[in-house]
Amino acid sequence: MDKTNAMRILDQKKIKYNTYEYPHEEGVCVEGTEVARLLNEDPKTVFKTLVTVGNDKRYYVCVVPVECELDLKAAAKAFGVKSLEMIHVKDINAITGYIRGGCSPIGMKKVFPTVVDKSAEGLDRIIFSGGKIGLQIEMNPSDLAKIIRVKFEHITRGE
Repeated sequence: MDKTNAMRILDQKKIKYNTYEYPHEEGVCVEGTEVARLLNEDPKTVFKTLVTVGNDKRYYVCVVPVECELDLKAAAKAFGVKSLEMIHVKDINAITGYIRGGCSPIGMKKVFPTVVDKSAEGLDRIIFSGGKIGLQIEMNPSDLAKIIRVKFEHITRGE
């Protein structure tokens, strides 16, 4: 398996992680709940990475369980900005270096302020995109905070 930026950074920082692959059609995004099903994992442990832009024109990353919806107001409050909106899908690669369905919170072109939903804090492990479609990384959420600027806050609704 070719190493992704996320995997290279974890290796460099000597952070323990596991990887999982799942079947997919080349270049086609797989919904997060389907990824959890394919990996036979509890959807509460599988997270998606969402990139937003604030009213201050800066980018912010939110990492939330796949079956939950991002609460933009709660996320804006967590980042200390007036408002947030999702970036356009067509802009994901230019901003992060990743593609839709393969966006990892680790190894983006720049390190953006990141909030992980508070539900991750009580877990021994979370699973999220490894940097390409078909690849997931499993690691301890507190180890994620050692690599990127992470805060744990309640940023979802529909839990």
